[in-house]
Amino acid sequence: MLVWIIVKSALKSLLANKLRSFLAMLGIIIGVGSVIAMLAIGAGAQASIMERLNALGADNLIVRSGQNRRFRGVSSGVGQNLTLADAEALVNSCPSIKQVAPVATGRAQVVFFNRNTNTTILGTTVTYLPIRNFSLERGRSFTEAEVEKNIKVAIIGPATAEELFDQQDPIGETIRIRKTNFRIVGMLKAKGDQGWFNPDDQVIVPLHLAMKQLFGQERIREVNIQANSSSVLQQAQEEVAEVLRRRHRIIPPAPDDFNIRNMAEAFETASEVGKTFTYLLGGIASISLFVGGIGIMNIMLVTVTERTREIGIRKSVGAKRRDILRQFLLESILMSGIGGSMGAGVGIAAAWILDRYTVFEPLVQSSSVFLAFGFSCAVGIFFGFYPALRAARLSPVETLRYE
Repeated sequence: MLVWIIVKSALKSLLANKLRSFLAMLGIIIGVGSVIAMLAIGAGAQASIMERLNALGADNLIVRSGQNRRFRGVSSGVGQNLTLADAEALVNSCPSIKQVAPVATGRAQVVFFNRNTNTTILGTTVTYLPIRNFSLERGRSFTEAEVEKNIKVAIIGPATAEELFDQQDPIGETIRIRKTNFRIVGMLKAKGDQGWFNPDDQVIVPLHLAMKQLFGQERIREVNIQANSSSVLQQAQEEVAEVLRRRHRIIPPAPDDFNIRNMAEAFETASEVGKTFTYLLGGIASISLFVGGIGIMNIMLVTVTERTREIGIRKSVGAKRRDILRQFLLESILMSGIGGSMGAGVGIAAAWILDRYTVFEPLVQSSSVFLAFGFSCAVGIFFGFYPALRAARLSPVETLRYE
């Protein structure tokens, strides 16, 4: 019952000076709102990065050519050291590998009647789509029989399809790549631009046709590898390195002439970077909470001075130190709690506006809302304790003399 009386007294005191109370809470409102909005931006950026990495496959390895062999201490630079025989050896000799997809790439002009676009041409096998988590929006993938018979078929990305066909269905149409006609049999689902590479802007054709007729290459650019599971990814990487060193006759301490990218490591690195980015944004925004707390302390000190005679009267009729302490501390907590609630609404609204009208895709998490609200209450306790303690320690005789 006593607590409820103290709460009513604290609310009455806050309502008696509405403008001053609101200005004191404004720092908390801005602080909590900015913390929630910044954490939402950080969480959204992290989720976007992880989604794009997940599109590449969580249990994948990507083997690419590295430095060529050294001759008399001189490196001959980066070249294409991988062959189809290497890819076949990997799938046959590495028990941790489920499937592989060798890749040859280049850029070329793709023509459809009077429309054309310069895009990435990717030659690969039928295993490429499942390894890299590609799905088809329309049509189908090319088959093993079409690859073996060198049938000129192609799968087109949605961005390339829009450039060439606008709203027209591309399935069954014929495009020309370096004077060679290809019939489109499928169109990929959109994945979104990934910065360094746009998987929506490409044309996928059978590997041998790309190597011989389009690029005139004898070697491949990379080998995409899918492990049996993510738990054996590290083992698969070691097996791949061992097989390629043996095939390329690399004897330690000579450096490898290939690079292996482990997608699990990329996932872990991206996750850590995303968390650091989120914490950084939250830390910067939380500074405004401390500024708001200082504002509350300032207002509470003024309130104690203004209500010195009231404190004396309360003590003279039997109020103890702890009662005065509770009263002023509760006022501070209520001020920061109400400000925190309003700030939570401001932060969620700011995240919604950013999502709707900007390129950011914030992700508001309930944990960040509760964290910011709890932190605002803690700020109220921390910065309100000293004014409350000062009020509780006032001498009854001196307070009754105060004018």
